[in-house]
Amino acid sequence: MLPHLGVAEILARLALAAGLGGVIGIERELRDRYAGLRTHLLVAIGSALFTLVSAYAWTGFHFAGAIGYDPTRIAAQIVTGVGFLGAGAIIRQGVTVHGLTTAATLWAAAAIGMASAAGFYSAAVLATVVTLVVLWPVRIIEHRYLYRIRAGVAHVVVELRPGISVTPVLHYLAGKKVALAGVQIHDDGEHRTIAADVELERDSRIGDVVDGLLVLEGVTGAQWVH
Repeated sequence: MLPHLGVAEILARLALAAGLGGVIGIERELRDRYAGLRTHLLVAIGSALFTLVSAYAWTGFHFAGAIGYDPTRIAAQIVTGVGFLGAGAIIRQGVTVHGLTTAATLWAAAAIGMASAAGFYSAAVLATVVTLVVLWPVRIIEHRYLYRIRAGVAHVVVELRPGISVTPVLHYLAGKKVALAGVQIHDDGEHRTIAADVELERDSRIGDVVDGLLVLEGVTGAQWVH
C-alpha cells in the first residue's frame, strides 16, 4: 500500500511542480507567447494534483471482490487532456502555423508536474533544465546554423493598399527567380494581404527580396518567417 502523505509533503510537491512549470512559463512569457507564466504554472499544478489524487487518495478503496484501485487511471488521462489544451495554443495564419513549440511546452509542463507529484524530484528538475536548453540555446543554434544549410524555403507576407493589384508582386518574385510553393490572397475590403511560401536559390537572400518588395508601389508592409 502506498504511504500516506502529510500536508507538508503535499505542499512541497505542489510547490515544486508550480516552480518548475513557472520557470518554463517565464521563458514563454518573455517571448510574448499566448500561453505564458500562469498557463504553464496552472498546467503543472493541475497535473500534480491529479497525480496525487490518483496515487494517494484511493489507497483504502476496494471494489466488490476485493479488487483494488488502479493508481494510473486518472494520471493517464492527463496526457490526453493537456493535448486538447495544447491544441488551443496552435494558431494558423494563412499557410503558416504558429504555437507548436508552446503546445509542446504545455505538454512538458504537465509531465514535470506529474513527476513532481510522484516524488521523482530529480527527474522533474532535470526535465525542466533540458526543456529550457531546448527553448533557448538549441533555438539559437537552429536559427544560426540549421536554417543556413537546409533548403532556402521561407514564408513571405506582403500587405497592400486596398484595390492594389497583386500582379506586380508576383511578377517581382518571378523576376527574382523565386519559386512559389503556395500563394494565398486575403482581402477583407480594407486590407489586402499576400501570403506565399517561396523557395530561394542557394545564392539568393530573402532579406534582399523583402527589401525589394517594400519599394513596390502600393506595398505597405512585407516580412518573412522561416
